[in-house]
Amino acid sequence: MKDAERQVKRITAKSDDFSKWYVEIVQKAELADYTPMKGMMVIRPHGYAVWENIQKGLDLRIKAAGHVNAYFPLFIPESFLKKEAEHVQGFSPEVAWVTVGGKEELEERLAVRPTSEAIIGHMYAKWIKSWRDLPVLINQWANIVRWEKVTRPFLRTTEFLWQEGHTCHETAEEGEAETLAILELYREFCETELAIPVLTGRKSLSEKFAGASMTYALEALMSDGKALQMGTSHNLGQHFSKAFDIKFEDRNQTLQYVWQTSWGMTTRTIGALIMVHGDDSGLRFPPRIAPVQVMVVPISIGDWKETVLPAAAAAVEGLRQAGLRAAIDAREESTPGWKFSEYEMRGVPLRIEIGPRDVKAGQAVLVRRDTKAKETVPLASLGARVPALLDEIQAGLLAQARAFLEANIREADDYARFKDILENQRGFVRAPWCGDEACEARIKTETMATIRVIPLDDRQALTDKPCMACGAKGQALAYFARSY
Repeated sequence: MKDAERQVKRITAKSDDFSKWYVEIVQKAELADYTPMKGMMVIRPHGYAVWENIQKGLDLRIKAAGHVNAYFPLFIPESFLKKEAEHVQGFSPEVAWVTVGGKEELEERLAVRPTSEAIIGHMYAKWIKSWRDLPVLINQWANIVRWEKVTRPFLRTTEFLWQEGHTCHETAEEGEAETLAILELYREFCETELAIPVLTGRKSLSEKFAGASMTYALEALMSDGKALQMGTSHNLGQHFSKAFDIKFEDRNQTLQYVWQTSWGMTTRTIGALIMVHGDDSGLRFPPRIAPVQVMVVPISIGDWKETVLPAAAAAVEGLRQAGLRAAIDAREESTPGWKFSEYEMRGVPLRIEIGPRDVKAGQAVLVRRDTKAKETVPLASLGARVPALLDEIQAGLLAQARAFLEANIREADDYARFKDILENQRGFVRAPWCGDEACEARIKTETMATIRVIPLDDRQALTDKPCMACGAKGQALAYFARSY
């Protein structure tokens, strides 16, 4: 296919239509595609490679914290879900049900896994008998189905992929410590691997996970000024252990209910990568998470196959031996210019150009995806310079995202100022709140903003100022935002 027929992929500018820009990147960068089933997507190889890198980074951290992986069934009996009333009520609008198996009506409906607390609780009741069996630290990588009404690729789909951890502990203190340790694990992962800074804290009671005692969350700011929940860590207390009769004989030979946690991150993180780092040319992947970190493009001029191609292939091999994810594009049917645009769209962090003059000079041209800055480097120095440059790109993307986050956290002590920020500036608004759910609901109805997190540090959370919305005594300084 000729370049003129293929055309360089172009996308709508972010500033013109952010939603359209996002969907075009998902499709043109070949991360995902739509299916005939409403609200479901196919994750294409380029997108799935990103998820694999997310999995690797998270899985290493989860295992280093003492957890092990297991797998639990996709189908959950309706009676299991009903054992915890608040839980089933919270998920009932989104549950997909199986009523027929083969040609036979099922005696009991089966829910297609909206989350796994119910089936895992049933199994834990069989496995846990003594304090010696604790703690139980299990994680699973799985798919989840929630029948969403409004969907968008990666951000909210009927089926998505995630990891979900489910742990059991002897004491309330151990359960709370686990919940907060995972919150910190997620925070470090987001900032180190994804180059996405986050706010962490607890959710309001109305926003907590159905059946949890307390939910903690990580919130990131997308480049359109809306918040996105990156992950959650739930302290389940003894709600599920009592519902599923998960008891153990303690050190004093007394029967006790275990204390539980659950926590998860999803393929939504890929959507966050797009919206935090992407620009008008496409994706800008942080090197740690990029499927291809370095793309070598030999310039096809003259006898390039005899001169340029061997040098380019040798450069790729050297980079691979250095532990980098490097590739070469030696296709003859595409011009170098078309390739440059293609890899900018696909978010490859670093491009290396090698032409006939470069080979004679023993050098290569390095082009950063984040800033598009160029530098010339001796071929013999690529093994040292490229890893260092990738580290610079990773740090630069984090610094840029952090600066944007910090510049878009604003204070509001009164409702008029609060509304003005949401309408004209967006971002996070830190404001005093009375703690009343009715007031929280009113704010959401009138402004479409919700409490994203309340800081864990009392020095940041407590306030002596009146509630910005109703004027009652303030209980907390909360971070509000409109969100995805």
